[in-house]
This record gives sequence, structure tokens and C-alpha cells, in this order.
Amino acid sequence: MANSKYDREGGIHRVPLWRIGGFALNNTATNIYLFMMNFVAYYLTGIVGVAVVTASSFSMFMRIWDGVTDPFIGYVVDKTNGKFGKNRPFMLIGNLILLVTSFIMFQVTYRLPENTAVRFAFFIVISAIYYIGYTFQCVVTKSAQSCLTNDPVQRPLFSIFDGVYNTVLFSLMAMLAPKLGAKYHGMANIGVFTELWTIVAPISLCFTIIAIISIWPKDNSKYFGTGKAVKVSLKDYWETLKGNRAIQMLVVSASTDKLAMSAKTSTVTLVLFACVAGNYGLSGALTGITSIPTTILLILFIGSMATTLGQRKAMLIGSIGGIVANAALACLWLFGDATTMSNANGGLAWSAFTIMYVVLTIIFGGFQGVSGNIVIPMTADCADYEVYRTGKYVPGLMGTLFSFVDKLISSLAPMIAGLMFAAIGFKDALPDIGTPYSDELKYVAVFLAHGIVILGLICNLVALKFYPLTKEKMAEIQGEIASIKAKYAAEN
Repeated sequence: MANSKYDREGGIHRVPLWRIGGFALNNTATNIYLFMMNFVAYYLTGIVGVAVVTASSFSMFMRIWDGVTDPFIGYVVDKTNGKFGKNRPFMLIGNLILLVTSFIMFQVTYRLPENTAVRFAFFIVISAIYYIGYTFQCVVTKSAQSCLTNDPVQRPLFSIFDGVYNTVLFSLMAMLAPKLGAKYHGMANIGVFTELWTIVAPISLCFTIIAIISIWPKDNSKYFGTGKAVKVSLKDYWETLKGNRAIQMLVVSASTDKLAMSAKTSTVTLVLFACVAGNYGLSGALTGITSIPTTILLILFIGSMATTLGQRKAMLIGSIGGIVANAALACLWLFGDATTMSNANGGLAWSAFTIMYVVLTIIFGGFQGVSGNIVIPMTADCADYEVYRTGKYVPGLMGTLFSFVDKLISSLAPMIAGLMFAAIGFKDALPDIGTPYSDELKYVAVFLAHGIVILGLICNLVALKFYPLTKEKMAEIQGEIASIKAKYAAEN
């Protein structure tokens, strides 16, 4: 299936562009489930019957569970290299687990006897299995990067496809959420989750199949490692975390970003538009307007920065731009009049507030797309660095080690949001469509939407100061790995 044009040339192996684009859909396949799970607190509080803080705690503990399973699944991936490759089996199995367990969570739980404890316990057990499937598929997004291509010009292109897909996905889903909320008179309705599942599950499965086809010819041992079989044990996780400065700094950077971005839950968006601006429908309308310019800016930024300056500098510039844009957006919400975004008929009005919001959101989306999406191919750089440093090819270890710490830290996000809303009086139910405005609601929502993001991006700047993998260093690493492979091939 491989085209010889893209085989190795001086230690560099490439891949047709369409395969990079096709494989990027593996991440989109899991992200669409992630979007659906953003509304799980409404299901737990409004349908299962648990308290807000309990629902928020559930999300935190499930993400911790997700992180705890990562190293073990990564270990299995590193040990796997059979007839169907190292990565493909985990993509398919993971997605099928997501499909089945998500159906059971939302369509079976509420049919159990009307006992909150029983329903909640059942939901927890099924969710634990769900997150195992989620990890199966997610680990491949990172682990397969190093075998997909090691060309420093090609590798960042994954971020363009990934960024475009995620921008389009979350824009469409953001437009869908208000429509479902209006249709069912709030998000805490089983109809919302039924419709979400019928959309999410088949699309995710189709994306997974495309990704499997795309990675097929490169899911081969001749495209990764040194060509020499190296035994990997669980203790290598500690050795890698202790000795690989690149993955240490990438974990600090990405996990604080994820914590910040995860704190901006669906409830935060609802509060800003339904309670502060007075029109939840504007959220979807404005997302639709900003998505295409944001995508174009993302492509231009990654195309100009990551492929020419290297991935480290691209993340640095993206983080600085994100800080400035978020600070401006926070000031806009705090001191501007958001209600001017609506006209007398409830439609979108092009007020000064609206224009500033659109412009700043597009700018932030472009910079955030660089700093956020470049993380995945940077993980592949860290895996290559480990081969260079120790001779061990452990992409599963690298990806899940990264995910483990990332998820433990970012698991605090729903808990932070839940506690902040509970502190201003929302202990038994989250703010929903129809909740009246208050200054406290605005301050909490603005901090969760923009203030905490600024803190996360500042952590990026600190971490990148100590991140060793510059564009020049990666060229040295690929050359050394090619020499090791050539030497091993000559000896055997």
C-alpha cells in the first residue's frame, strides 16, 4: 500500500498528505465523545438526581481513573506489534467500547429503579469501562505520530488538520447545543442525550475507520524505533519521566492548558450567553461566524510558524498571543454591555460589543489553535528524543505518560467550576436557561472562561524556557537515529 516516493530518504520517511489528514480524524473521533460528555453534569443532576458538587466530583474522579489506566494501556501498546500492527487494533476496539458504553450510560441508567444511589453506582461502573475505551483510542493519536512521519516539515501538518477538524466540530456542536436546549426546554432532559448519541456515535465510528485506513501502511516496525528490538518494562515509565526533560516540560505546558480550557465547561458558555448576554442562541450563531476565519488563521499560523520556526517557537508565539487575546476578552465581558449583542427580535445585532467579541475570538482561536494543537506532534518529537537518548522506542509509554499526568491535573477542572458555582449559591442545580443575571455569575464565568486560561498560558512560557527540542536539535536527533538504524541493518 505504501508509495515508494514517500519511503525513507536519508533517515526521513514521509507520507502522502491525505494520510496525515485522514489519521487526524482519530483524534476528532474521540473529541466528539468528549463534547457529549461535557453535558454529563446535566444528566447526573437533572436525571439521575445527584447534587452539583457530587456531579462535578464524578467528572474529576473519572478523569483520574482515565489517567490511572493510561500507563498500563500504553505498556500494552508498546508490547503489541502483530499481524494488524501496533496501533490499529486499539483504535477499533477503543471506539467500539465508546459506542456501546455511552449508549448504556445514557439510555439504560435512567430506566433503572428510581433510586439515586443505585443509578449513580451503575453510571460509575459503566463510565469506568467507557474511559478504558477512550484511552485505547486516544493513546494511538500520540503513539502513532512517530511512525506516521518524522519529516520536521510534515509532522506539524497534523496540527493543521486536527485544528481545522476540531474547530469545525466544536463549532457545529456549539450551534447544536442551544437548539437542543430550546427544543427540550433545558439541557437536563433525556431527549438531549438521545439525540446527541445518535449523532456522535456513528460519526465517530466513520472517522475511526478512515483513520485506520490512513495509518495502515505506516503501522509497520520499519517506520519506527531503531530497528532493534528493545525490551520495555514498567520501570521504564519512571526512568523516562525522570530523565526526559522534553516530556517533563511538555506535560507541564499541556496539562495546565488543558486544566484551563476544561474549566470553560458548557455551563460557563451557557452562563455568559444565557445569563449575562440574555440570549443563549447567540452562542451558536457567533460560533458559526467565527469558525471559518479562526480555521483560516490557524492554518496560516501553523503553516508559517511550525513548519519554518519549529514546534517549540510556534507554541511560544501561540501562548503569548493567547494571553493578550484572553485578557482583552475578559475586559470586554467585565466592562462591556453584552446585552447589546441582541436586537429587538432576539437575533444577532452588530454592536460594538459584538464586533469586538468576534474579532478577539478569531484572534484567540488562531493563537490557541497553535499552542493547543501542536502538542500532539510535539509528543512524537519527545518519543524520538527518547530513542536518541536511551535507544528505546516507547511511543505508548510516551503518549500515556503524558496523558496520565495531563489528566490528573486537568481532572480538577470540573471540580473547580462546580465549587465556584456552588460558592455563589448553585449547590443543588447548575445555572441553566432562565437563570437570572447576577454580578457573581458574571465574575465566575469570566474567570473560568478567560482568567484561568491566561494562567495556563503563562505556565507555557515558563515550561518552554526549559524545553530542549528546538528545530535544530530535532534535525540532529533524526540524523543520529538514521545512523543507528543503518548500523544495525548492516550488522544484521
